[in-house]
Amino acid sequence: MTDPQRRGGLRQAHTGRKVTGIVALTVALVMTMSGCVTAFFPDTKPGAVSTSTPSAEDVAENLREFYGQNVVWSNCERSFECATVAAPMDWENPEDGEIELALIRQQAPGDAIGSLFVNPGGPGASGYDFVRDSVDYATDSRLQERFDIVGFDPRGVGRSTPVTCLDAEEMDEYLYGLATSERGSEAWIDELEASAKEYGDACAANTGESLEFTDTVSAARDLDLMRAVLGDDKLYYLGYSYGTFLGATYAELYPKKAGRLVLDGAIDPSTSNFEVNLTQAKGFESALRAYLEDCLGSSECPFSGTVDDAMATIGALLTSVDASPIKNTDGRMLGANSLLTAIIYPLYSPESGWPLLSEMFADVMSGSAEYAFSFADAYNGRNEDGTYSDNSTEAFSAYNCRDYTYNDDPAKMAEEAAALAEAAPTIGPFFGYGDIGCANWPYPDGAERKKITAEGAPPILVVGTTNDPATPYVWAEALADQLESGVLVTYEGEGHTGYNKGSECVNSVVDDYLISGEVPTEDPKCS
Repeated sequence: MTDPQRRGGLRQAHTGRKVTGIVALTVALVMTMSGCVTAFFPDTKPGAVSTSTPSAEDVAENLREFYGQNVVWSNCERSFECATVAAPMDWENPEDGEIELALIRQQAPGDAIGSLFVNPGGPGASGYDFVRDSVDYATDSRLQERFDIVGFDPRGVGRSTPVTCLDAEEMDEYLYGLATSERGSEAWIDELEASAKEYGDACAANTGESLEFTDTVSAARDLDLMRAVLGDDKLYYLGYSYGTFLGATYAELYPKKAGRLVLDGAIDPSTSNFEVNLTQAKGFESALRAYLEDCLGSSECPFSGTVDDAMATIGALLTSVDASPIKNTDGRMLGANSLLTAIIYPLYSPESGWPLLSEMFADVMSGSAEYAFSFADAYNGRNEDGTYSDNSTEAFSAYNCRDYTYNDDPAKMAEEAAALAEAAPTIGPFFGYGDIGCANWPYPDGAERKKITAEGAPPILVVGTTNDPATPYVWAEALADQLESGVLVTYEGEGHTGYNKGSECVNSVVDDYLISGEVPTEDPKCS
């Protein structure tokens, strides 16, 4: 899916990052920028172990050893329990090898309804870390009372047989390095293609065979395996952003195994890569205008005049650093792509992000790159010492390159770039040419996008926020309409995703549905 370009200059592609699933990054913004911390859980008795007995499943003979495995949980990280599950590397050929899936859970204090699997999005975000570090952000107290909250790293992510591509220094060059040629020129495209091929080749060499099978359909089949070996007859699931695509894919594959699924910050599974870019460009442009409307009424705002005046100033700023990058204190150069990442990152969380965005703009307009790099680094998972905290960049690439098809025909890309610039005049000019990265992937035969109906599944809740910049509201409408049993829940507000973000209405609808199966008779239109 799309989000800030994964590349400061050489990695131009604006095709997805954790946009369609950047809930985990939203958590990082809230926690690091506003001082929010997860609740403290007292340690349990060291060495305590529990075992999950798998549910009885009618599966093919070559899958029985996987579905029949006992999951052993060990105490870890305060009151949490951790475990691993073995899954086929290639679901079509289970005998060809296996991968390891990492899980973490917080058990309900009493008799649980079952396991509630939580996915924060991405693709590439760690559900393990999401639950461990911010379980109270992922779920509220009502759900924690009734469910074992389970976080997991999908295949290729974090602790689950991870995709591995570059070392930290190489990743810096890939994400922040600047192309030497003029944006959009033939020489510039050649630079991006060379960088993309080098990156993809490194991913193949350092990851191995499992890279080919890092895709959402395989991850959905892993999810069914995890459901079964934890002893649940049906899947209870809360997926944010990209996690809605994973959940919808599960429902399509296993409609009779779908229990209660909440898809928050929905993706339209039928959209092409270009349509994703186009819709997200409009979404971020709209969110930026909303920020400016709020900012211009404050004495701390670094802009003046009308919203249109301020948008023009931001466009000129992006063009300026594209032509003349600003040197940071660590030697890195701030180009347009990294600045755009820094702009987009705070838009996910208006309450905490917008004031910081004003400070960042003021800093860049004074000629400093420090604040902008702090945002871009937080988004990219780069630590202060130059190391990277996770493999979300690599996993993001792996999933997106297998989940979509791509075309790197220069004429077609130029046509699409022009459409992006017309649709979103301020940031659209920096969204184009995103197909280059995945068109040069070692396994370029990506999946064709199509509607998901999940025929025969029980009611599925789809939550959409009206001015969500990363997963625009029209996607939630589309997914709810496609699903045979889709039920739309509208949150009239700003920011990415709606559950557990301050709306009692959204929380009540979601909790009632997951706990008791209560489905709203009509869209509650929450605020």
